[in-house]
Amino acid sequence: MAGSKSRCLNSISQVLLTLLILRCLQCHSRPHSYDSKPLSEISKEIFKYSDIAQRIINLAVYGKAQNRSYERLAEFTDTVGNKVSGSKNLDLAIKYMYNALTWDGLENVHLEQVKIPHWVRGEESAVMLLPRNHTLAILGLGSSVGTPPGGIEAEVMVVESFEELKKRASEAKGKIVVYNQPFVSYGETVAYRASGASEAAKVGAVASLIRSVTPFSINSPHTGWQWYQPGVPQIPTACITVEDAQMMVRMARRGQRIVVHLTMGAQTLPDVDSYNTVAEITGSKHPEQVVLLSGHLDSWDVGQGAMDDGGGVAISWEALSLIRDLGLRPKRTLRTVLWSAEEPGGVGAAQYFQQHKANISNFDLVMESDLGTFSPLGLQFTGSDKARAIMKEVMKLLAPINVTSLEEHGEGTDINMWMKAGVPGASLHTADQRYFWFHHSDGDTMSVQNPEEMNLCSAVWAVVAYVVADLEEMLPR
Repeated sequence: MAGSKSRCLNSISQVLLTLLILRCLQCHSRPHSYDSKPLSEISKEIFKYSDIAQRIINLAVYGKAQNRSYERLAEFTDTVGNKVSGSKNLDLAIKYMYNALTWDGLENVHLEQVKIPHWVRGEESAVMLLPRNHTLAILGLGSSVGTPPGGIEAEVMVVESFEELKKRASEAKGKIVVYNQPFVSYGETVAYRASGASEAAKVGAVASLIRSVTPFSINSPHTGWQWYQPGVPQIPTACITVEDAQMMVRMARRGQRIVVHLTMGAQTLPDVDSYNTVAEITGSKHPEQVVLLSGHLDSWDVGQGAMDDGGGVAISWEALSLIRDLGLRPKRTLRTVLWSAEEPGGVGAAQYFQQHKANISNFDLVMESDLGTFSPLGLQFTGSDKARAIMKEVMKLLAPINVTSLEEHGEGTDINMWMKAGVPGASLHTADQRYFWFHHSDGDTMSVQNPEEMNLCSAVWAVVAYVVADLEEMLPR
């Protein structure tokens, strides 16, 4: 009996030990959460990173890495130039970055294949024939069809809103519709660029010309992608300068007849293979969990894309370099992704999401910089109330450079799908009043960039990414 009882107790002990081991494994494998820990304890944990944050700031702003992000961006931009979706230049940019990230000694540098649009601008021109001869500066909008070989010559109808277009629909047939919509905000005014052609086509217009979406102009057109609505005739569409749109509305108010000859050689070719470019610092404790930093490699075919989004690319690379240079390795993986084909609507990022969404529970924070790398003010953040409270504590670490603001609504075409799926997301907020002066125009060059401002942006990006990746637990959903 004693032997049987002993064997029974041993069996029970083995079962309990097995259950305990399984419980420990479950606790180790599931994503961590701060849901149950009081904020006061989390605040103390984050405060301990003050020295590391200062070291990152010192290196980026005052130390050996000072101006490095700017110099890297300048060399890249001067070497490659602009890089529109589907172009050979975008291929060159991807190869350049793959080699540069590899040479920099970052980990797991690789390319992930995607399919992207290939739209070609071709030759284009617009001339006002009446009431006087005047050459209009234009840029065809992405995905626009071209004109017939001889172009289109037609009378112009100028409107200042979609509502006016609808009221005057009976006048539009056979005409070129010119939109002279005022700039309210980019988010509101860009609707004219995005859908102006289809709205004009619905009332019988043969082409549309859209006032550039910018608050400031020196007679330069600003391009961008547009979308044709299903079942609506596809008509050629281009942007014109603010000055020319305002001139034509003045002429129209005087009752003058305006005639324009428009020629566009635009065409859409078959989709092509491209790549999202990836580099990492592998996590020391939870390598499967990820803090993602990003910017997009593609640009428009005018300017150089130094601001949109070369700056975001440069600081997302620089953040990893700073952390590597200091010998730091966070608990979670830091992953920089340089997106392909953001300008046509986040095409490369959407495919990345589909390729990786099965592991969505392991994405701790997604970050994107795509509104310029001017003087940083803080971050815009989307996430739960508890995650927001934690991020506010993280931002306090940036007090030495006076960048502590945490605002609502993280932004970024390339990370929106992650945020909609519940992953916390952050975007860099800078003093970006001049961003849309240069956006999608010939003015987007290295002359817009400032090395001191890029140093500060790099420091913000690196401190936030490192601290979040190294905390004991993931941000709560």
